[in-house]
Amino acid sequence: MVGQGADAEAPVASRRKSRQGPYNPDVEGISRRRLLGWLGAAGLGAAAGASGVGLAGGNATAESSGGEIVPFHGTHQAGIATSQQTHVLFAALDVADASLREIHGLLGYWTESASRMTQGRPGSNRQSGPRGMPWDTGEAVGLGPNRLTLTFGVGPGLFLKDDADRFGLAMRRPAPLIDLPPFRTDRLDPARSGGDLCIQACADDPQVAFHGIRELLRLSFGHVKVRWMQAGFLPQTAGGATPRNLLGFKDGTHNLRGTDAAALRRFVWVGSEGPSWMRGGTYLVARRITMRIDKWDGSSLHEQETTIGRNKSSGAPLGGRREHDPVNPSAIPRSAHISVAGPASNGGERILRRGYSFNDGTDGQGGIDAGLFFMAYQRDPVRQFVAIQNRLSTHDALNEYISHTGSAIFAMFPGVQPGGSFGRGLL
Repeated sequence: MVGQGADAEAPVASRRKSRQGPYNPDVEGISRRRLLGWLGAAGLGAAAGASGVGLAGGNATAESSGGEIVPFHGTHQAGIATSQQTHVLFAALDVADASLREIHGLLGYWTESASRMTQGRPGSNRQSGPRGMPWDTGEAVGLGPNRLTLTFGVGPGLFLKDDADRFGLAMRRPAPLIDLPPFRTDRLDPARSGGDLCIQACADDPQVAFHGIRELLRLSFGHVKVRWMQAGFLPQTAGGATPRNLLGFKDGTHNLRGTDAAALRRFVWVGSEGPSWMRGGTYLVARRITMRIDKWDGSSLHEQETTIGRNKSSGAPLGGRREHDPVNPSAIPRSAHISVAGPASNGGERILRRGYSFNDGTDGQGGIDAGLFFMAYQRDPVRQFVAIQNRLSTHDALNEYISHTGSAIFAMFPGVQPGGSFGRGLL
């Protein structure tokens, strides 16, 4: 546990070479833990997690022009069962140079800073930082909260890396938090996979989501480094209609609903089977799925519909008339995507899908680098995602048009109450 006593002011044990960045604590001759203490209001960061001191609620719109606020505190983290926003920016991070105490302090700072930014306020209530450094980057001023959610998790590498117990946490790793096995459709890029920590920012404005990630990373300089990032978008639809993916089909017709509390308890939230620090949390599998757009566009409408198992225009299952008609197995090829992915083919297991389209320009070979950033939340990834993906990678007709180019798994913390801190029960 990190407190506010003398240890928080102790000098760094060894001096390292100066780093490039907005502020260098080694050059200034202060400890990194003290820097964390300065970064937020009333000594956030190193102090917040241990002391339980949190920000007052304040006026949520005092520094914003309006927009809907998603509550930050609660039993579960926001951004999971929350109604999907139109933009995501996901950052997977590696711990670069930090002790266990400093990670604890960093998570405490992130908790407090995120609670402010989701209200449309700056990440800190200070007006200026060391050497005149601004306390907020400013690009979200006046944009409002825009339903910003900031959601945090930890990866397997925080517990064991290269078979080494890095921080003495190996015994606290939950059993389901293991590296995913290889699948037949994998074409994974290591630079787009893995991570010790993650931050998921979702908002109805892309710059608000970007600001949330940027601000947290800026003020944690030297402790973590970005391993990979992925931006995504979701089309706005009228009347809550199911959005379409970049293949042109409605995506998520029978997804779990964030309002279905019973289904979320059964399939998403970790219960008494998990360690105490994970109860009320969930496991996230993030997959970057690249679509072979040119090949798809060269296929016939009939081939596309039999590959998916739905009518492209209406979204109805083949043999049906409306999108939400029940699936008739006799009317759909056994290799169609909805046949292989459906609960009936997977022992009744379901996952909470939170997918976003992405367009990252060209693939370097004259094609388009675009597809689906697929985020799946579940109670047990081995029983749910791994089992389902094993079937998909072997039997799904859609494999002809997609490949999985990035992959990661994270344990997403349960929610926090005012004054609490993510990771407190773990660290």
